Amino acid sequence: METGAGAYNPRTAEEVFRDFRGRRAGMIKALTTDVEKFYKQCDPEKENLCLYGLPDETWEVTLPAEEVPPELPEPALGINFARDGMEEKDWLALVAVHSDAWLLAVAFYFGARFGFDKDARRRLFQMINNLPTIFEVVTGSVKKQSKEKTPSSKNNKPISKTPQHQDSQTKSSKAPPPKDEEDSGEEDDEEEDDEEHGNTLCGACGDNYANDEFWICCDMCEKWFHGKCVKITPARAEHIKQYKCPACSNNKRARA
Repeated sequence: METGAGAYNPRTAEEVFRDFRGRRAGMIKALTTDVEKFYKQCDPEKENLCLYGLPDETWEVTLPAEEVPPELPEPALGINFARDGMEEKDWLALVAVHSDAWLLAVAFYFGARFGFDKDARRRLFQMINNLPTIFEVVTGSVKKQSKEKTPSSKNNKPISKTPQHQDSQTKSSKAPPPKDEEDSGEEDDEEEDDEEHGNTLCGACGDNYANDEFWICCDMCEKWFHGKCVKITPARAEHIKQYKCPACSNNKRARA
C-alpha cells in the first residue's frame, strides 16, 4: 500500500531513522500547523480512518490497508470517531500517543525484516530517543523536561538570549532573539544561556533552537515556533500585535 509503505524500504539503521523522522515530521504537521485541516478530515460520519505519516514529511488521513496482513503495521483505527466526544486538545493528545506507538512499530518492523543485529537496533533506538515524542510536542510537555536534557553542542551555539528570557518588548515585536554584542565576561551565565537555548524546542517540528533562525512566540500558549514552520516571516511579524499559533487559533474557533 503506497500510503503506509512510502516510496522505499530502508535497510540500515540510518535509513530507517530517516524514514522515521520523515513520517514523524508529517504527523506533527497534522497535529500542529495543519490541525484545522486535519480536524476537518477526521469526520466522525465517515468510516474508520487512520492518520499516516509519510517519509517525505507529509501526512494523510485515509482508510486502512485492505490486504491482510498489511505491508506495514497499521496506525490506530477509527481516530475520527472520538473527535467530537472529547476536548480537542485531549483528542489530539490521544492521536499523538497512538502516532508515537505506530512510528516505533514501523521502525522496528523494518529492523526485524532486514535482520538488524543488537548493535543496529540499539543505534536505531538511540537516534529515535534523541527526538521528543509527538505527544511531547503536541502537549508542550517537552518544555517541562527541557532542563533535564543535555546542553546542545558548541557547534550549534544559539544566539545569546534564550526565547524564555525575552522581555515583553522583544516578545511583542516577534523579532528573532537579538545577538548580545556586549561581552559580560561571566562565563557561567553564558553557559547557562547556551544550555537553556539548546533546550528550546519548536512547538511545530520539535527541533531545537538554532543560531540565526527567526522564531516567534504564541501569546496564548507561550510556545515558540520556527517562523518557517508557521509561515511567518520577520517582516510580517512586525505587523502582528498578538500572535496566535495555529493550534490556539483553531481552539478559539472550536469554542465559538
